[in-house]
Amino acid sequence: MKYISTRGQAPALNFEEVLLTGLASDGGLYVPEFLPKFTMEEIASWNGLSYAELAVNIMYPFVEGCISREEFTDLVEETYAGFAHTGCAPLKQIAPNEWVMELFHGPTIAFKDYALQLLGRLVDHFLEKRQQKVAILGATSGDTGSAAIEGCRHSKHVDIFILHPHERVSEVQRRQMTTVPGENVHNLAVKGNFDDCQRMVKASFNDQSFLEDRQLVAVNSINWARIMAQIVYYFHAGISLGAPHRSVSFSVPTGNFGDIFAGYLARNMGLPVNQLVIATNQNDILHRFMSQNLYQMQPLLHTLSPSMDIVVSSNFERLLFDLYGRDGNALADLMARMSSEDVSIEDYRWKQARQLFDSHRVDDTETLEIIQQLFEQTEEIMDPHTAIGVAAARACRRDIKVPMVTLATAHAAKFPEAVKKAGVEEEPKLPHHMADLFEREERFTVVENDLKAVQDFVREHLT
Repeated sequence: MKYISTRGQAPALNFEEVLLTGLASDGGLYVPEFLPKFTMEEIASWNGLSYAELAVNIMYPFVEGCISREEFTDLVEETYAGFAHTGCAPLKQIAPNEWVMELFHGPTIAFKDYALQLLGRLVDHFLEKRQQKVAILGATSGDTGSAAIEGCRHSKHVDIFILHPHERVSEVQRRQMTTVPGENVHNLAVKGNFDDCQRMVKASFNDQSFLEDRQLVAVNSINWARIMAQIVYYFHAGISLGAPHRSVSFSVPTGNFGDIFAGYLARNMGLPVNQLVIATNQNDILHRFMSQNLYQMQPLLHTLSPSMDIVVSSNFERLLFDLYGRDGNALADLMARMSSEDVSIEDYRWKQARQLFDSHRVDDTETLEIIQQLFEQTEEIMDPHTAIGVAAARACRRDIKVPMVTLATAHAAKFPEAVKKAGVEEEPKLPHHMADLFEREERFTVVENDLKAVQDFVREHLT
């Protein structure tokens, strides 16, 4: 399997190279030259497999040639053996033919674990083979940081630096990152927003000259391995609900577009997906594009769903690459225009996206209402992101005969303030392994919203 850049100018790489590269040298994102396709018979034969067994079947075509199936199986099984629920991603029914898929049973109780716990093991596997040491640099709007640290902190080959927007993540999210001990773990609280953090990470990957003898590795969803691992739980949910003999729809709380893009890939690989709903908060650039064919940047707002407080959705470029017939030059021109002006694409391209995607915007007031409503109806406490997903699913649902699955992207205990504001008297409790989180010592450094300040910190703290 070879991987190509969405902007058409970077060399094609294999999986190992893509894993350790992240952003392409031309500023684009890597995607497979082609997708593996699974027949109805193959998908049907996977009914009854464990999550890890299913994951190996779906992901191995993407890594074949770089790691043996036996070694890969060992890494996958080790990854998901550490999850708190034996089903890994259980489905829970909340209404007739309506479900949530609980993606918060990993060590940091958010969906990022399903990819980042595996990514950390893959990175360590290849670095051990190469006897190479790297610096991991990532930006987080809340959940990526802790999952990346948990996945990579044990590696002797890695120094990890995570940027988060200062005072713009929940206290639980912050403490999950800043209480992890280790000389190779560094948390930087940037005086800005997530888009500022993401911009500095991308700039650092584009020009790594500030590092003398160390390569940067990406943990954000610009890294293909993140997307690859997230494809699995769409197949898991679909098969659990009758696929491939019936289709399934999904609603996905969406910030950086990586999670829902994985659903798009699952559909293209053979899973019968009827509809994908982009669920956004007030930072609704993707909703405005899908509903109006208008890509227009607006100031970023701080909301009760901070993991979705993103204006520039990096992975949207991967979908646009397909909509533009995988023409890297055309896409490079489009991305340049999108960064500086309001953009609409050709009507036929937009309509092609609308065949599969719908979208809905949910503000903070509606978020609190749906949290309260769901608790009254089901006694389930939803985190604000999941609540937005449920609200969007109900607003956009095309066919009530098709099962609708909302991705529950985080445990409600990560956002106790939002739950309390919603009027839910029962406080969501942290799982046992995090019960003493508020007693642990924090370590983080507040830095200016300045690229040089961040790069100087990274360079000075390499071990």
